[in-house]
Amino acid sequence: MLVVRARDEAQERAFKRLFDRSEVYEELLQSLKEMRKSIRKSTEAELHKTLRNLEQQLRSIQRSDFFPDEAGERAATALEVLRLDVERHLSPGEPVSRLESIKKVPIEHFKGKTWATRKRPWVDRLATAWLVLRFVDSEARYVWMEPSRKCPEGTVGFDFDGATFTHVDGKVTFEVVAETFGLSEDKAIRALGDLVHYIDVGGIPVDEAAGIEAVVRGLQTQHDDDDTLLAASLPLFDALYAASGTQR
Repeated sequence: MLVVRARDEAQERAFKRLFDRSEVYEELLQSLKEMRKSIRKSTEAELHKTLRNLEQQLRSIQRSDFFPDEAGERAATALEVLRLDVERHLSPGEPVSRLESIKKVPIEHFKGKTWATRKRPWVDRLATAWLVLRFVDSEARYVWMEPSRKCPEGTVGFDFDGATFTHVDGKVTFEVVAETFGLSEDKAIRALGDLVHYIDVGGIPVDEAAGIEAVVRGLQTQHDDDDTLLAASLPLFDALYAASGTQR
């Protein structure tokens, strides 16, 4: 790495001008505004593809931004706000992250339960259901609710506002359930949590994310019934868990 030190403040300012990324950040901000205008006109696939492209553009700019300032922060914040807008449009009822600590609970307390979440489950809900079936209760049953419906009495709600298990302190529901039951000590589960987190709310990119998104969308297209969709998705998460285990 080449390190060059300025001889005075004037040269320091000159160095910064050479690597000024304000203009490209402004171009990115304009692209973000244009996408926001087209959210309701675009298909789900188009929205996710455009979001990924914008994320790649931001990372590319950041890699050459040797003097980061508020322009970069504005762009990163605007991209995160846009992502949330898209998710709210595509998934009505998506939970807002709660600020609280995650307390560990014995798995035995959640045996023989029926779990309830929003219908047409996406990656976080499917992965959480898989996690419960494989590591908490192999006999767990599921209820798929309309977004506006209240959680049925006696069921364990997950992945909606007010649910027993939902987004907490920046973690998605899969990560919260894993931590609650002490499962996050398993490196393969942590790796799967990273993948689910990125697909659901963004963050640190995971190479497999785009492929897994495509597979889950294909499964949703094939299966109108949510119980059947879950059953079809279980081998996918089994395979991802096994693959993550071999990379420890």
